[in-house]
Amino acid sequence: MNRKMFEQSRIAAREIAALGADRIDAILRSVADAVEAHATELLDANAADCAALDKADPRYDRLLLTGQRIADIAEGIRAVAALPSPLGITLDSITRPNGLLIRKVSVPFGVIGVIFEARPNVAFDVFALCFKAGSACLLKGGHEAAATNAVAADIIHRTLEAEGVCTDAAVLLGNTGDDALAMLRARGEVDLVIPRGSRRLIDWVRENALVPVIETGAGVCHTYFHSSGDIATARDIAYNAKTRRPGVCNALDCLVVDRARLSDLPAICYHMADKNVEIYADDEAYAALEGAYPYLRHAGDDDFGREWLDYKLSVRTVGGLEEAIGFINDHTSHHSECIIAENREATEAFLHDIDAACVYANVSTAFTDGGQFGFGAEIGISTQKLHARGPMALREICTYKYLITGAGQTRQ
Repeated sequence: MNRKMFEQSRIAAREIAALGADRIDAILRSVADAVEAHATELLDANAADCAALDKADPRYDRLLLTGQRIADIAEGIRAVAALPSPLGITLDSITRPNGLLIRKVSVPFGVIGVIFEARPNVAFDVFALCFKAGSACLLKGGHEAAATNAVAADIIHRTLEAEGVCTDAAVLLGNTGDDALAMLRARGEVDLVIPRGSRRLIDWVRENALVPVIETGAGVCHTYFHSSGDIATARDIAYNAKTRRPGVCNALDCLVVDRARLSDLPAICYHMADKNVEIYADDEAYAALEGAYPYLRHAGDDDFGREWLDYKLSVRTVGGLEEAIGFINDHTSHHSECIIAENREATEAFLHDIDAACVYANVSTAFTDGGQFGFGAEIGISTQKLHARGPMALREICTYKYLITGAGQTRQ
């Protein structure tokens, strides 16, 4: 790949940063209008992509666009436009004894690359967030969504051109591994790369990148039913977290159950049969569900710590809170974990001791989402600890610099 492309993105980033908040918001609204105006183009391209993918593939639902999903994309872009600018915010300020005023102020990253798999809406989300945050974006989608991503990029480019803005503000890279590698090794031109997808993708990016990386995407999510938990709460939360959209990163993968409450397991899992959820249970949980649940399998060691991305669920039996916390911390991807409990001390211990970006008490893990947190759209859920953790929305895709002003001070 020609590194000139990355240099042009750098120039475009400087142009975006100089536009000003009102102009940025107006352009984003124009992009949202264009998405709706060209919905038929998007649907036709998406139909071609979907035709090449088996409907039974867990990625199919992520890939599929509908009229409503396109409307949601447009509204998501408008929602980003309506948010306050994340730039130029004084994050901290101190006046030193010698009179120096030191301010920590939010600024754009510059050029942000995002590698994503079969979710064409991500192209619009990434562009909107990066543009609002004063940065250019490099989009590396999966081959599954090649036609849809091409139309998405064309819609963005036509709008930018009509608004008199350099189209290098959003660059769609090719579909090969070499295209991705070129971005990962573009030190000095690319400021940050964010992989959004499977653990395999994230590991590959981390192993090959020479530019800074923030990991997002892979979610191995547990819900722990404590001995003090309410059955109806556990039933509703487990059902929602598993079946709402099984192919997303905040979906439930493993239900952890206190041994003292195994007799309640059939009642908790009963409604999952409506969605043909296959349960992979350890020996004790299997015995509790046998004859009471139709889609039951014996779990193997590989079925724990696994992101299913499908209508499948593992169930693990534990002796109590301490064992549950240890099991989850050993198998977590540090994304989202939940406890169902009425005991306050157990709840507080779980919230404190679980090592994840988002830890819930009596709430479905499906809420791990920038929009649900009130942040607007997101680029992904960061599962690491440096720079950003959890939903990566506008403020998380900015960096900062220190501005120091004085009156002629010199250092002794």
